[in-house]
Amino acid sequence: MRQIRLANALSEEGYPVSVYGFEADTPYLSLIPAASLEEALSGANIIVLPLPAVADGGYVSAPYFKGKIDINTLLEKMNKNQILLGGKLDDGLKTLIDVHNVYAIDYFLREELTVLNAIPTAEGALSIAFNETATTLCGSKCLVIGFGRIGKVLCNMLDGIGAKVCAAARKYEAFAWIDAYGYDHCHIDQLESAIGQYDIIFNTVPHKVLSRKVLKNVRGDTLVIDLASKPGGVDLNAAKEYGIKTVWALSLPGRVAPISAGDIIKQTVLNICTELGV
Repeated sequence: MRQIRLANALSEEGYPVSVYGFEADTPYLSLIPAASLEEALSGANIIVLPLPAVADGGYVSAPYFKGKIDINTLLEKMNKNQILLGGKLDDGLKTLIDVHNVYAIDYFLREELTVLNAIPTAEGALSIAFNETATTLCGSKCLVIGFGRIGKVLCNMLDGIGAKVCAAARKYEAFAWIDAYGYDHCHIDQLESAIGQYDIIFNTVPHKVLSRKVLKNVRGDTLVIDLASKPGGVDLNAAKEYGIKTVWALSLPGRVAPISAGDIIKQTVLNICTELGV
């Protein structure tokens, strides 16, 4: 959905946009898909891939397309003056990009995108908490593990609705900011002893910080929401064994706010174009 919004939004901004990898009857798509990959590439200065750029098997992520777009074929057909933009370019794709001598930029690594993406991610996390608990978040003891972009935005939202917020981090710099905002803090290495006091736990760290050893001290009525990308930060097997309600919430921006997610990518793409003078 966000890729559809991106294509539509770029067109609305006055840019000539050709799309490929969508069926003609794709919902909400206001552009007519090109008949072939060659037609879509013809005359294009920039090729924008989805987020993530490729799916399993080396094909472009194209959930609205019945066919398959081989990424190697796409790179072969690009000319030397075209620029490739994509989200979450993995190591295999980066290798192919180097082999084909294509100039590529991972827009998912752009700070403006990751910061703004934290907003729908945090809102999605709150929505899950509202739906999965029988009590108000106001007055609930909430632990946010990780004080990066998502952690900062989420702590602010939780504090705004009256939750009792504690942020877990590792760096003294993070503790200083947590104190400055008025939240409680604890060190991630102390989670095993501290974890049992919280009603809702939000994890943003993509490492197994909620291990079996830590989870054994989580209360049975606690909700755990994992916002971390793969491989995630929760030992899901242990959580299941201990009867801990756990939600692994992947790709929240595109799921809970696809229009906003598409607009964020659009603005990032436009920023890159401005910087490149395209």
